[in-house]
Amino acid sequence: MKRKMETSELIFKIIAYVFLIIFAVICVYPFLYALGASFSSNEANTTGSVILLPMIGSDKNSLSIGGTITAYQYLFTGRGSAQFWISYSNTIFMTVIGTVWCLIYSVLGAYALSKKRLLGRHGWNFFLVFTMWFGAGVVATYNNYIDTAEIFATIAGQGGNPNSIDLKWVVVLAMGMNATNIILLRNAFEGVPSEIEEAARIDGATEMQVLTRVYLPMSRATIATVTLFFAISRWNGYFWAMKIMSGAYNQSYSWPVQVFVRDFISTYTSLVGEANEDAMISWNNLYDDGAGGVTISTYGVVYAMVVCSVVPILIVYPFIQKYFAKGVNMGGVKE
Repeated sequence: MKRKMETSELIFKIIAYVFLIIFAVICVYPFLYALGASFSSNEANTTGSVILLPMIGSDKNSLSIGGTITAYQYLFTGRGSAQFWISYSNTIFMTVIGTVWCLIYSVLGAYALSKKRLLGRHGWNFFLVFTMWFGAGVVATYNNYIDTAEIFATIAGQGGNPNSIDLKWVVVLAMGMNATNIILLRNAFEGVPSEIEEAARIDGATEMQVLTRVYLPMSRATIATVTLFFAISRWNGYFWAMKIMSGAYNQSYSWPVQVFVRDFISTYTSLVGEANEDAMISWNNLYDDGAGGVTISTYGVVYAMVVCSVVPILIVYPFIQKYFAKGVNMGGVKE
């Protein structure tokens, strides 16, 4: 027999669902806005007329609901599309290689830390957690990355000059440490019954075989969750890539898509400050519509870039999401 819900419980559920709906709308709206703005005309974007649905028109008084694909045409066939897709491929490279690299040493480190026979185990675990409490700071971390780049350049026989090597390798190799993910994996490994490991060793399994054939298959959910964490972190990585690959070591050919989009925004729009006047004049002359406007909106191109940048995560996430809650519970709770 179904239990009758009490009034207080009903009120609580109604309030909870209302807050969840509001929170979901807040999360989804920026993407829907970017999608609508990417299909809107230049006048609609510059006057802030886009609320959700795409708007088109030659002036503010003639705007109406409609769409234009000129921004996407620019991305796929325009003069500036090549650099965007080069940056896009750089992001894919840093995400795939960086995620694999992070997983390899995170799994190895977590496996070692999960073993009670590890000499100094408590001390190593303390140092790992210590990095979560106290950070080195931005300046020290930046200097560490630049020193790493100089070491890579020296090994490559380039005299220690960071600008003589492809700096995206520094982002891939030197920025993989994440104590939280290692702890999740360690706790998941500690949850594997010791009897199964003992049975594998009796059958003659080596240390690596125990890891790959016992621990990894039994911790699949946590590994999938950690993979998602690493991949999203790499895909969205902006700050350190911008600091390392611009300024003194300006390697625009190695920029990830986030750095390229930020450079495009600061050059052609006033979203984060004054646009570059010469660049805007060149853009307006190139895409003049003959009626005092432009055929391709810089704002529309920006939002089209944002949409294209988000799509891969939207495609991959549903396939990994089923492991998410289970993986966090397995790795986050220590029995």
